Amino acid sequence: MRPGALPLCQARPPCEHYVVSTIELYGGTAKAFADVVARIRDDQWELPGLGLWTVRSLVGHTSRAVQTVIDYLALDEPDTISIATAEQYYAHVTPDAAASAAVARRGIESGLALGDDPVRTIIAANKRVLVRLGEQRLDRRVAVRGGNMPLQEYLRTRLFELVVHTMDVERATRIRPAFPEGAVRDCARLAAGIAADAGRGEDLLLAMTGRAELPEHFSIV
Repeated sequence: MRPGALPLCQARPPCEHYVVSTIELYGGTAKAFADVVARIRDDQWELPGLGLWTVRSLVGHTSRAVQTVIDYLALDEPDTISIATAEQYYAHVTPDAAASAAVARRGIESGLALGDDPVRTIIAANKRVLVRLGEQRLDRRVAVRGGNMPLQEYLRTRLFELVVHTMDVERATRIRPAFPEGAVRDCARLAAGIAADAGRGEDLLLAMTGRAELPEHFSIV
């Protein structure tokens, strides 16, 4: 491990501990996703997954929450930050119709790219991403779709994608994931922050405190 890299087990000051915790949650959630995929039956892969996606396409899209980290860490590090937080990322990249169609297409392509042994492909990617993350500085920046971010904030978005889409896989297959402790809690906090930043915080608070129903088709992404 080169100087300045990020050991996962070493005690650190609070801000650095946050990064370690995020990486551990991310790695544990990626494993939970792989464990769910390993239990998908042969007759389930072409079942409806989410929207236009089959289960295979949904799994392919979910696997991008690992592959994009690998891809972005291979790029040159940007000098500046234009998107400071995970909440700002979701405000910045909410897709229009054309972008949504591109996401759908990439999900189908990613599902096909998993090949005949999706579990092996996903486990190999999980190992690669954890190795790469262990080589990074604590203050590493990454160039992502739409701007430049602190690595730890981008990882919050990928943790969110892994949790939510693994839950989608569960809904399609009835295979329950075993998320690491704290993963769902952190994603719920991020979701609340996204809603508040989008001006939907009052709607969410009223619903969560039993005072009102959420508006029809309410969504933060």
